Amino acid sequence: MYDHRKLGRELGLFDSDPLIGAGLPYLLPAGAAIRQALESYVAELERRSGYQHVYSPVLGKRELYELSGHWSHYSDDMYPPMKVGEEEVVLRPSLCPHHALIYRSRAHSYRELPVRYAELGGMYRSELSGVLGGLTRVRAIQLNDGHIFCTLDQVADEARAALDLILRAYGDLGLRPARFLLSLPAADARIGDPASKYVGDAESWDRSAALLREVLDEAGVQYEEAPGEAAFYGPKIDVQIADAAGRESTLSTIQIDFHQPARFELDYIGADGNKHRPVMVHRAIIGSLERVIAQLIELHGGALPGWLAPVQLVVLPISDAEEKYAAEITRRAVDRGLRAELAHADEGTLGARIRENRLVPYQAVIGARELEAGQLAVRDRSGSRYAPAAAGDVLDQLAAGCRPAALSEVRAGRPGE
Repeated sequence: MYDHRKLGRELGLFDSDPLIGAGLPYLLPAGAAIRQALESYVAELERRSGYQHVYSPVLGKRELYELSGHWSHYSDDMYPPMKVGEEEVVLRPSLCPHHALIYRSRAHSYRELPVRYAELGGMYRSELSGVLGGLTRVRAIQLNDGHIFCTLDQVADEARAALDLILRAYGDLGLRPARFLLSLPAADARIGDPASKYVGDAESWDRSAALLREVLDEAGVQYEEAPGEAAFYGPKIDVQIADAAGRESTLSTIQIDFHQPARFELDYIGADGNKHRPVMVHRAIIGSLERVIAQLIELHGGALPGWLAPVQLVVLPISDAEEKYAAEITRRAVDRGLRAELAHADEGTLGARIRENRLVPYQAVIGARELEAGQLAVRDRSGSRYAPAAAGDVLDQLAAGCRPAALSEVRAGRPGE
């Protein structure tokens, strides 16, 4: 594995500046292309899996986080309130309180459940400078978050479907989980005690832990129990990844929450015509975009899969005589959705330009023969060459090959349908 901090800067993916601040890296155009590809992929994955996408503000009143429990149990990791008139507003440490309010804003029938919300949104953690590093530990996080509001009978299916989505995404991205953890309260926890870090009641915690064990056992993945690592409102499944130095961090999570639905007085109308309390399932499929990009850089050494590569096709005219045709090919490639660039003939010898673009999945060398025949001769980064063919046909094939194929297998609807 590579160190993403070194390689990411060498490849022009991200950087930082003291005037912006520690733990606040920015993405350069190539890094932004990776992020956009990830956003599009996960949004489509979620849409086809029955999620509705929402947007919510990164600020909330202090009272919101007092109600959710974050203020009393998580304030050490939050930024201090900002005074705005007579109100105090806070940079959010989590998206779940906002999604609870979005659910609460409309009446719901049991026929609608499960209601699945997803958002790729910003959240902010007041991390100490000593733990910050590259993209893996930052203070401004773009999180692929989601919350499912469902009946108790639907919880296991929804958690199971979330784990399936996580494993599917890891397969598509080439990610390797280091470990699966079942994060539980500390062995001596006094759940519900005012002085305890864990809210709610022991019965709900036991029920949540049993459901998550069932999901892990049925998935057939090996996992370890991690006492003391639960969220303040419930146990969770944590999918761990490891960086180049072997340091572990959590990327994806599934959590079962009985606490916030009660705190926010969420309900739905059941078949009996009465109000009932839903269960809230938190899930992050690819988690923090910053952290997943760091992991992808280290795993692939910058040679990302074709659909994720910042540049998917580089067009290389042999001489100035082919420049005009090469520019036209580049434009036609971009029109087909490919991230394509032109490596001009005056930028160096053909061999030097090929080496410079060695991480690009596809290279199209254009000489006099290709110009005269209106064709393209393509090679991939492994060195394999393909027979020259009509330019339009080649570009169509490349565009199809640079899309994540696994999305075609995802169906919307409830698990099991």
